Amino acid sequence: MANSLPMTLRVYQKLSTAMVPLSPALIKRRLKQGKEDPARIGERRGISKDIRPPGPLVWIHGASVGEVLAAAGLIEKLRALRIRILLTSGTVTSAAIVAKRFPADIIHQYVPYDSPRYVARFLDHWRPSLALFIESDLWPNLILSSAARRLPMVLINGRMSHRSFPRWRRLTGTISALLGRFDICMAQSQVDAERFTALGSRNVITTGNLKLDVPAPPADPAKLERLMSVTRGRPIVVAASTHPGEEELLLEAHRTLAGFFPSLLSVIVPRHPDRGEAIARTVVASGLRVALRSREELPTATTDIYVADTMGELGVFYRLSPVVFMGGSLVAHGGQNPIEAIKLGASIVHGPHVFNFTDVYAALDSVGGAKRADTQEALVKQLGQWLADPAARELSAAAAARVVEQLGGALDRTLAALEPYLLQLRLEMGAANA
Repeated sequence: MANSLPMTLRVYQKLSTAMVPLSPALIKRRLKQGKEDPARIGERRGISKDIRPPGPLVWIHGASVGEVLAAAGLIEKLRALRIRILLTSGTVTSAAIVAKRFPADIIHQYVPYDSPRYVARFLDHWRPSLALFIESDLWPNLILSSAARRLPMVLINGRMSHRSFPRWRRLTGTISALLGRFDICMAQSQVDAERFTALGSRNVITTGNLKLDVPAPPADPAKLERLMSVTRGRPIVVAASTHPGEEELLLEAHRTLAGFFPSLLSVIVPRHPDRGEAIARTVVASGLRVALRSREELPTATTDIYVADTMGELGVFYRLSPVVFMGGSLVAHGGQNPIEAIKLGASIVHGPHVFNFTDVYAALDSVGGAKRADTQEALVKQLGQWLADPAARELSAAAAARVVEQLGGALDRTLAALEPYLLQLRLEMGAANA
């Protein structure tokens, strides 16, 4: 097989093998940056303290929080079939979300660094029966080594962004050699399906976006009640999953809106909670008063900006206010997923950069289920309208809810496409129990 690989992948395999002696330095640096869990660093080398459970094991891999949460419904269905799940991801934040939101019998591991040696250790230990890769986190050694072991592999919720597609077009041989190893590629949209086909996927079907089927995020009732009691009567705007460069624009918007809504509270929930302290310093420098959730502070009557720099609490803040700005959209990040907020009755405002969710936002915008703000002025105007006009806000939220319902169904279509594999696993389980 190795000889039939394109030169790029052969060079990659040699380089990733040669880099192994440098991994201690890489790990040390990532530990210092808070990007690794020191107690579980062995998993990055394919070494696990956990024991493989007997019987069939479905391995699901997603890059980080968004991908892992997208698989929540699928994982629930597989658990109902009594199939054991190994879930891998690559970030500390995703591991924290799995620990907080997933059942205890889901085995979470950090995905090994993509060196043939580490990948082989991982596969030798876990011996998965079926591999499901979520969206587009395609590590060459992980894919090639799995294929060499004849492990059935399926790409689920497949996405090929408008940024990645032209890059891969220049390396068609490379991406084709990877995508060609998957039995099925389940694409989020028709556009994604066409892109995967053009890049060499053999069997592409459009199943829709699993993120449209995710349940609304949970909220700790006591924490929510405490927040509601200290903010009761105040107009509130929640800015969810913000990225660098957006907070300054939101602070300016707050300042303008506070002229019309004097008791306004703006809640900023950064996409990466470790930015909380830096955001708080920016707020102070702008002359506004700030409270920081990671310090266990609650907003007081004089707080202008509440920085919610904690993990897994978006469910609390979506329930706190029906006016939500979705981050990652005023800067060229590509937007964040609005579905969870919509399922909790939010009226959505977003910036122009939503290419990670093009179809979803286009459908929402076309019926008034979300409002696009291209400029600072438009952002202020739209947030102001939602704050001032509850009836218009409720109409928008209802339109958004209808869109989400119409676009749903990806989970059922994904399960239907996986049925032959799941049937085989159930037969194996039956034989083992006989």
